[in-house]
Amino acid sequence: MEIDSRGIVSLVATFLLSIALISDAYRPGDIVPMSKMGQYHSSRTSWHDMIGRQCPIFAVNREVLIPIAQPVGYTGADPYKISFQVGREKFLIPWLFVINRKSAEVPMIDVHLRFSGNDLLGVTAKVVDMPAHYVEVHPNIHKQFWDSKHWPKHVLVRYTWEERSEIDVTSGFFVLFGSGLMLSFILSIYVLQSSKDKIAKFVRETVAESNVPGGGVEKVE
Repeated sequence: MEIDSRGIVSLVATFLLSIALISDAYRPGDIVPMSKMGQYHSSRTSWHDMIGRQCPIFAVNREVLIPIAQPVGYTGADPYKISFQVGREKFLIPWLFVINRKSAEVPMIDVHLRFSGNDLLGVTAKVVDMPAHYVEVHPNIHKQFWDSKHWPKHVLVRYTWEERSEIDVTSGFFVLFGSGLMLSFILSIYVLQSSKDKIAKFVRETVAESNVPGGGVEKVE
């Protein structure tokens, strides 16, 4: 089966593209995309992308305020919950109760993000009581949160990052082994293609020489 140079180029391009996709990662300071969904009773919103100033920033601890619009049919008798998707990987944060959660304190969402190198590994979150010093710094949040007529309400979100070790011997071995195997296969095809013409020429010359008649050597009696 003949393999032309275009086939080799295609294989190399596919290999490089796969490496590029694998290495797609975050850089320190990048905005990590995030979306949210809310539910009250059986009424659930669709996923809405959050704006940049409300999202996590890769490897940067910070706090932001996110608005919560008044749910459809809200009466104040039942809890309102919210869920998030974080990153291009769409890590899911399960439902968090933020309004009417059976607490006299203003809620704060504590989001814990794990990363290694430039990769986001996972996300967890929980609702906690807003610490007293936060209430002092943001007094309007406390006042507006308990005002049944004030919407949207704002909830403080604290993003905390934890760096994990980048060393993963097993995964690194398999990546290197797979890359080496793929490169060896591509190089083998390239060598075979480049030497095909030389082999064919050699075979033709050998066959031609074997068909040349003997050169007039007299038999001596």
